[in-house]
Amino acid sequence: MKPKALLLENIHPLAGERLRDAGFRIERLPKALPKDELALRLRGAAILGVRSKTRVRSESLKDVKGLLAVGCFCVGTDNVDLDACSDAGVAVFNAPYSNTRSVAELVVGEMIMLLRGAFAKSSAMHEGRWDKSSDGSREVRGKRLGIIGYGNIGAQVGILAEALGMDVLYYDLVEKLSMGNAKRCRSQHELLRSCDVVTVHVDDRPKNAGLMGEREFRSMRPRSVFLNASRGRVVDLKALARSLRAGRLSGAAVDVFPREPEAGRAEFHCGLRGLRNVILTPHIGGSTLEAQREIGSYVSDKLAQYFSTGDTFYSVNFPQVSLPVLKGQHRLLHAHKNVPGVMSQINSVMAEKGINITGQYLETKGRIGYAITDIEAKYDAKVLDSLRQIRETIRLRVLY
Repeated sequence: MKPKALLLENIHPLAGERLRDAGFRIERLPKALPKDELALRLRGAAILGVRSKTRVRSESLKDVKGLLAVGCFCVGTDNVDLDACSDAGVAVFNAPYSNTRSVAELVVGEMIMLLRGAFAKSSAMHEGRWDKSSDGSREVRGKRLGIIGYGNIGAQVGILAEALGMDVLYYDLVEKLSMGNAKRCRSQHELLRSCDVVTVHVDDRPKNAGLMGEREFRSMRPRSVFLNASRGRVVDLKALARSLRAGRLSGAAVDVFPREPEAGRAEFHCGLRGLRNVILTPHIGGSTLEAQREIGSYVSDKLAQYFSTGDTFYSVNFPQVSLPVLKGQHRLLHAHKNVPGVMSQINSVMAEKGINITGQYLETKGRIGYAITDIEAKYDAKVLDSLRQIRETIRLRVLY
């Protein structure tokens, strides 16, 4: 029987097509599942595909022996317990770059709308008011853009902004190579007081919570604008609302929120509602047809490659190993607890059984080790039992 791939949350159809072509039978469901139902559905599944709503926790993995990998068809993996997956020998993959352009384009578009005051004027026209005044309407050309978090998306925003004639400054805790003419600030405070536009592109690690609050908004240039399309909890929205109402900031655009309702199921509550100089969008930074198609293609290919070759390159939780395809040989994939001496035990088993090793790889990451051993086609099947009996073994898989 073909291995099963369980795909949840309306993942792009291309993902199912790619996995079907790779030999999987596909089960698709349009929504996230509660933990008990998820555990039931996972029985017999080799691959799980989710987006951001499904919570993959240890309790869902307890009685699931055949699950090999989880594909997060999104950028983040906050909804997946990576340690629990590692302990269960389940590799996790995501799409860290696939929606970069989509988010960057939304940020640049909103930045132009805010500086021109176009959104407020559009709202006025819907109410029947014709306001052709140029008061407060500004070009982006010649303005300073400050980027907090100069990763893939932040750098892409900077490139697009520079093409529009903006001067780009950025701040990141890690030393990053500047793209184009972007210049690094020595501190976040230096960036805030220097820029006409500030946009945040950081991850959701705990220390980033409240990154932008009352003090930071007071440090920004008078009448500057602020955008957040990164993570909801990095911004104190009440402090942002106060700065906007007081006129210290001329506008803001927010795409992510600390609490986000399920689509169509609950009313959206936020202190920024009703402010005419604020653009609110429902977490759509990466929600373009192009991004979803690219995510569907990228993650499904990674899952299929891991299943067929053991390749873990770009895995979030497994040691990253790029592996060639073998012919006429067998490949043994041994995931184990990352403690000293496991590799010597594996090689002792091989020596005792008189097995010739044609290639071997070992990488470790955190609590897990990943040993790949390629051997000649003929071998004593009892070697598999011996490898499974190594105390630190988490999972043993045989390919080819």
